[in-house]
Amino acid sequence: MKSTHWRLALLLALAGSAARAQQVAESLRRAPGQMVVVGHAGSGFFTPLNPFNPLPPSSLRSELKALHDGAEGLEIDVQLSQDSVPVLYHDTTLDTMTKTGRGCTNEHSAAELVQLRFRGGWPYDWFQHEKLVTLDTLLARLARRPEFPYLHLDLHEALPCLSPAQAQRNSAALARQLVQRLRHYGVPAGRILIVSDQVSTLRRFRQLWPALPLGYEITDAYAANLPRARQEKVAAVVLNETLTTPANVAQAHAAGLAVVTFGARSSGAIKRLVAANPDAYEVDNVGKLRRILHRPAATANAGGSPETAAQ
Repeated sequence: MKSTHWRLALLLALAGSAARAQQVAESLRRAPGQMVVVGHAGSGFFTPLNPFNPLPPSSLRSELKALHDGAEGLEIDVQLSQDSVPVLYHDTTLDTMTKTGRGCTNEHSAAELVQLRFRGGWPYDWFQHEKLVTLDTLLARLARRPEFPYLHLDLHEALPCLSPAQAQRNSAALARQLVQRLRHYGVPAGRILIVSDQVSTLRRFRQLWPALPLGYEITDAYAANLPRARQEKVAAVVLNETLTTPANVAQAHAAGLAVVTFGARSSGAIKRLVAANPDAYEVDNVGKLRRILHRPAATANAGGSPETAAQ
């Protein structure tokens, strides 16, 4: 009898989990042309023209400029410091994008990391003097707004300074810290998307906060990975530029999954991704995407002046 009750409880729990996942996926779906405009790493990556962008990806000023330009959401690259503080940083090592940092974020305390200046090289460093910031710094800033923007948290877990066992512990700690901070700042679950290509990480988040929308990132082997995403009952798949085709998006929608895309800078390439009908687009050029979608220009008070963002 006890065994029967246990099996029934397990089946009910699985059914409840599947139903919640379906509801969350439906809440992320958008009608054609109504996709959510998300700033990719804020205002994108260093570019020499079209547009000229001197702001480092996932820097505070870059994220706030995306909102100023009319983004409805932000894609944020998150890593963990040595003392378990989530910080904003894109690359796998500090050598590539900071002036003096070496190694990985997990080898330095948060106090050390926030003293590091970004390095973009010439001519970008004439126009930017950004330092790394913690996720707390960004969330505290966003909490001043009437409503939180959509937050796509892209987890950077596979750092070269970590052994496989250390990487698992690091991922578990990152999940705990993110849930703690998101709840502390009152970010509604419906405004969040956790993005990872690690199934074990997505499962951790489901245990910690069952209502949290999860996105499984797919950058290759779409035919093999789409069934995995469905099996894990995530809300969305996150596809790169190459995989974002009308056929792939339609297949994901048919499987009950929302679709988030990223990549592309030229007008032609952006239009191609828009035509594939994703539900959200993490774009480097927020203004260009808004123009292509025939949305009005952002108002000046949409996100505050990016020049004073870090003050």
